[in-house]
Amino acid sequence: MPFTVAGVYGAAAALTAWALAATLWYGVVEPGVALAFGALVAVGELARWGDRAGEDTARESAPLGSAGALAYALLGQNAGHATHHGVLQSVAVVLAAALVGAVPHVALGRGPSLDQVARRVLTVAFAAACFQPLYNSGTLGLWVGHGPYYALFLLLVLVLTALCDAVLAAALLRARTSFPYGPLLRDELRALLGVGSAVCATGAVIALAVAVAGLWALPLFCVPLLLTQLAFRRYAAVRTTYRQTITSLARATEIAGYTQPGHARRVAVLSRAVGRELGLSESELTVLEYAALMHDIGQLSLVDPVPAGATAPLPAAEQRRIALLGGAVVRQTGGSTEVAVIVERQADPYREQPLPARIVRAVNAYDDLAGSPGGPGSSLSALEQLRLGTGRDYQPEVVESLARVLARGCLTLAAPG
Repeated sequence: MPFTVAGVYGAAAALTAWALAATLWYGVVEPGVALAFGALVAVGELARWGDRAGEDTARESAPLGSAGALAYALLGQNAGHATHHGVLQSVAVVLAAALVGAVPHVALGRGPSLDQVARRVLTVAFAAACFQPLYNSGTLGLWVGHGPYYALFLLLVLVLTALCDAVLAAALLRARTSFPYGPLLRDELRALLGVGSAVCATGAVIALAVAVAGLWALPLFCVPLLLTQLAFRRYAAVRTTYRQTITSLARATEIAGYTQPGHARRVAVLSRAVGRELGLSESELTVLEYAALMHDIGQLSLVDPVPAGATAPLPAAEQRRIALLGGAVVRQTGGSTEVAVIVERQADPYREQPLPARIVRAVNAYDDLAGSPGGPGSSLSALEQLRLGTGRDYQPEVVESLARVLARGCLTLAAPG
């Protein structure tokens, strides 16, 4: 286990043990409030949807539970009466409720990952530590009072908590994949503008509403986020269907015998890894992946199949003709214009191509030249041929990024067939 992952897990485990032991020893303060927020977090976990690695819409798969957890960490009053649950009870209640809500998902094999659990523990502890000691000691009241500045302080704490979560998420992914930390952190920060901002805003609103109206405000102010969650679930379902359609179309060339089994999938996986290495955003990586899956679709228009489906050794004019045919197929089947442009321009000289097309061209050539993955020496030979072609055909930075990705050996490519 990488040192960063072990450190994050160790910190979360130690904090969890401390919080549970302290709560059991001293008892639950204000059990009615704890039960109400625990129920909210549990319901939010029950309503989570399954996420797919790499999908920006699913980075926060339990937004209602996250909002409830943050609201409890930032709760200072209940209907005008001060609360005193503190940092450790905040962590204990949120974790216990999250585990209860996750039981059905775990039974179905779709439970939250250890990374998600560790991040939840640490971010809730961070938010509570920024708020509870200041509020319970009266220092916060002296500094900002209970007017607009109090609400601004809550928002500031939530922004810092979201940044903390983004840093943790990027660090864990960096430790597991060895991708550059900067692009990973940028992706996490971009994701905060979506569901992340709604979670933070709802958490602040719930905390403020309960302070004035009491626990009856919980169901009322959770409705907007619940509706947003349902809308995102529908959007995620549409994207999943579109991805399945793209994958099916990509396999058409394999089924028809025009390309080698697993070629499109290997090119898509490697292209996505190289794009991440070069700092592409999550949305750009998705377009790149779709284009890589569809890059050989133009071969279906050929009368005679290309030997072994390898287009890299073909003359430049023939490569360009197949690429243009592929772009036309993408447009006719309802694919996005961005994907069609990448497919059409994959055979152009690299100085005239957009970066995604440069990536697809280099990775496709690598897979054509290397043949089946795992052959001794084939990878080095293919990379050497790509380096020899960097004068016109392949961008040197793309080739070197591909070499770094392959050297790390952090990818599991689809096996042929």
